[in-house]
Amino acid sequence: MQFTGTGVAIVTPFKNDKTVDFYALQRVVNHCIDGQVDYIVALGTTGESITLDSNEKAEVVRCVVNTTAGRVPVVMGIGGSDTASVVDDIKRANFEGIKGLLSQTPYYNKPQQAGLIEHYRAVAAASPVPVIMYNVPGRTGVNMTAETTLALAHEIDNIVAIKEASGMMVQLMQIIKDRPDNFLVISGDDAISLPLMAVGGHGVISVAANAFPQEMSNIIRESLNNNYATAQAIQYEMLDLFEALFIEGSPSGVKAALHILELCDNVLRLPLVPVSQKTYNILESVVQKLKS
Repeated sequence: MQFTGTGVAIVTPFKNDKTVDFYALQRVVNHCIDGQVDYIVALGTTGESITLDSNEKAEVVRCVVNTTAGRVPVVMGIGGSDTASVVDDIKRANFEGIKGLLSQTPYYNKPQQAGLIEHYRAVAAASPVPVIMYNVPGRTGVNMTAETTLALAHEIDNIVAIKEASGMMVQLMQIIKDRPDNFLVISGDDAISLPLMAVGGHGVISVAANAFPQEMSNIIRESLNNNYATAQAIQYEMLDLFEALFIEGSPSGVKAALHILELCDNVLRLPLVPVSQKTYNILESVVQKLKS
């Protein structure tokens, strides 16, 4: 149950020359831990992992593990569209200091549900740490159904959670209703994390927590303690930020917010680019309001 609460899908800061800015990465990690997040996820979508080479991925993970220094668990993202390659990447990875593996459903090739089951069986068999599945049909092009998720959750002990970003509340409730007792349902969408908590969810892996970790942690912590009035008040304070962060997609939005907070440069790797000046101005207004 170590992935209950607030996880943060950590960004990978870059310098103006597009190399990884490890000092800024340390700042963001410490900022999140100071904001009382429960764990950190490296090499997710928000971390622009698709644009990092194998050496950079290893260095980013080592930096995150060394910076956390055991204060919170670290989850590493490994995924892809070729199951054999994903398994090979898992077998080659250094899991020292890593407490969990986050792996998204294969993207682009749009596998059948039977293919998703076989994929995650292979991932779980290769992984030396607990596996968090990641369903994000808006990015991958395929939705992993509640039936598929539950089949894997009941069959494989090493699959311990799902990060659900389908936005389908009925599907989420179906998973929560019939899940094993030790299987966690985690929101992959900041805006619906509070509604998910209200129907029995277990937390969030958050983009917004890069910038405002204390506020996101408080929403989830208060919800876990059944203090929904307090959680709702914070949720509505954060609602404009949730919307603004995704005007031009993620992680472009959160990189802009972190730049406004002077935590890292507003630099991304192609094909992603910084948000427009119009969106930057909106984010600046929202961020300054939350800071005040």
